[in-house]
Amino acid sequence: MAVVKMQLLSVTGLKKNRKAVLETLQSLGIMEVTTDFIDDEGLKKMETDGQRTTFLKRAESMDEALKILKTYVPEKTGLLDSFAGRKVLNVREYQNFVGQRGLAIEAARNIGKLEREITECKGTLLKDRNQIESLKPWVNLDVPMDFAGTKTTGVLIGTVPGTRTEEEIYAAVYTAFAVEKAKLAEAEKTGNAQNPPEAAFAEAEGKAAGKTGATKTGNAAKATERTQNASFANAEHPVSVEMLFSENDSTGICVLFLKRDAETVAEGLRKIGFARPSQPESAVPAEQISLLEADMEKTEGKIAELTEEIGKYAGERERLRAVSDYYRTRAEKYKFLGTIPQSGEVFFFEGWVPEPQAERVQKLLTEKYDAIVEVEDPPEGMVTPTLLKNNKFSASVEGVLESYGLPQKGRVDPTFVMSIFYVFFFGMMLSDAGYGLVMSFACGIILLKYKRMDTGLRRAISLFFWCGLSTIFWGLMYGGFFGDAIDVIAKTYFGYTGDGILKALWFEPLTNPMVLLIWCLLFGVIHLFMGLALKGYEALRDKDYVSFFADVIAWYMLLIGLILMLLPSDLFASIAGMTFSFPPFVNTLAIVLAIAGAVVILFMAGRTSKNFIIRIALGAYDIYGITSWLSDVLSYSRLLALGLATGVIASVINMMAAMVGGSGFLGPILFIIVFLLGHTLNIGINALGAYVHTNRLQFVEFFGKFYDGGGKKFAPFQTANKYIEIKEEK
Repeated sequence: MAVVKMQLLSVTGLKKNRKAVLETLQSLGIMEVTTDFIDDEGLKKMETDGQRTTFLKRAESMDEALKILKTYVPEKTGLLDSFAGRKVLNVREYQNFVGQRGLAIEAARNIGKLEREITECKGTLLKDRNQIESLKPWVNLDVPMDFAGTKTTGVLIGTVPGTRTEEEIYAAVYTAFAVEKAKLAEAEKTGNAQNPPEAAFAEAEGKAAGKTGATKTGNAAKATERTQNASFANAEHPVSVEMLFSENDSTGICVLFLKRDAETVAEGLRKIGFARPSQPESAVPAEQISLLEADMEKTEGKIAELTEEIGKYAGERERLRAVSDYYRTRAEKYKFLGTIPQSGEVFFFEGWVPEPQAERVQKLLTEKYDAIVEVEDPPEGMVTPTLLKNNKFSASVEGVLESYGLPQKGRVDPTFVMSIFYVFFFGMMLSDAGYGLVMSFACGIILLKYKRMDTGLRRAISLFFWCGLSTIFWGLMYGGFFGDAIDVIAKTYFGYTGDGILKALWFEPLTNPMVLLIWCLLFGVIHLFMGLALKGYEALRDKDYVSFFADVIAWYMLLIGLILMLLPSDLFASIAGMTFSFPPFVNTLAIVLAIAGAVVILFMAGRTSKNFIIRIALGAYDIYGITSWLSDVLSYSRLLALGLATGVIASVINMMAAMVGGSGFLGPILFIIVFLLGHTLNIGINALGAYVHTNRLQFVEFFGKFYDGGGKKFAPFQTANKYIEIKEEK
């Protein structure tokens, strides 16, 4: 329960030792370096953006190569290997990889090149596949799609919208011939056959359309019938239509005709929306499909070869990881190097170091690098980074506290008190010994097996381990072990008829919900009073006795007085089902405490204002805050609600399992399936609910009484290792 005190180190060193000093500090990882407090126009800064960019690009190339290897040559990993943490290398192994970083650069380059070739091949495959799909409807066409015909014949290959029949295509073509014939006849009547007027042509077209287009059984249909029945060579306007496909609201056709009739045939097809293929192939579709399929097979073989080539680099993973971290660390160093003020011979920087480590850093830099190191306490009002120090149990909730906000300089660290209530309330909400046993066992195995997992992840797993133990405790207190699973199994398969095997050590919430509600509210009052106590602790530590009395003691007096007045009332008796009877002096004491506390708050809460009326108004408003206390206390009823929900759902799951698995050979198997699925779902949902609502009780109710966060996390200058951890050799 402590915020580590920080000290400010000012370092002045010879420029020739600059990189060595930074590398030493980076490897130690115990100093947050800054140059914010150094402002001297005579000092210059080194331009390092180019080198840093180069290092970052090389690190990214290693990362990309590792990503490619993971895609094409995945490592065999276990279910829980995500908890394993970074791989440990000793200094000698690390230096060996770094010394041969040229091999890693070449490997990354080759892997990237192979992957790009695979991407190109996949693009070719996609292109060929799409081309095949576009050609499949034309597979019955025995000439190329761009075939223009012979010396005397023409060909139109394309599609018309909608689902068309062969008769409709013929009708459209011969309608065009009839219109053309009518136009010529009209032109002869006007005496201008060579250059007929447009109006006469339009009128002739309308008449021809009326005669030929009004019905499919007219001249056009007869012409179609003649064309179908007569020989091609003897037809007046020989036309042959081949229906190729009809799908996706489109019809593919191939129309053969004499070249002298090309314009008329094209006009007839245009009337029904004929369109040529956007990219006609110069080969017969069936033959082109065969060629494309052969090309796809060849491309797939090349992809297999390239994938095999990538697989040969699987053994380079460790080198790539080590070199990636090496370049990433160098990039961080050069990033900071570019911020250091320096003159021709010396450099300067400052930084925060935890007080227990300050002397060690000072001695190291002074003796090894002849640097001048000054250690001083931070000036008054200067914001310092926050580093927490707690025991193993309390440290598990530091991640939860950090998500809300770390304490600022001079503020109390609530982690220890928060950890006790956090685990306590979580167990009350989940409240099943079986669920707690599963949670603690799983988390315990992970903690024992994987010692090197990330610090944040280890804290989270540790937190759920402790919460699991609390859940076991409350499950035994309430008599819940996977709901009423023991009793259900005994009754279903062993004929047990007793009242119950696993008895509650305290009481069963389902039979006494109001009793549990009163206890939940009591725990809530204790929790809130503890938050107020921490506020008082800060005031006493800062020797602010007025705030301690006016903002803490007065509220204790008011709240305790009101509680003592509420307990013997009829309202409380009707809600709780129990009565309290205090001696007269206690009742009098309750009234005195409440009134005295209210008076102090009324006159002292607004003490910062010199205006008496405003001060009283602020005090009255502060007293009105008693309503927030009431709502905060009622918020702890969620301890009852979630605890009951867990038990009720677990009992329903057991009942369903007994219904499907009560008899027959498959009964026990069905019972186990329903039992496992149901309880797995229940523990997942209710554990999530307990986590969310426990956080809320801390963030809203508890922290609302004294804590505001706002601290900046201590971020030491350290190695930027993503994949490996270097083990220092003694």
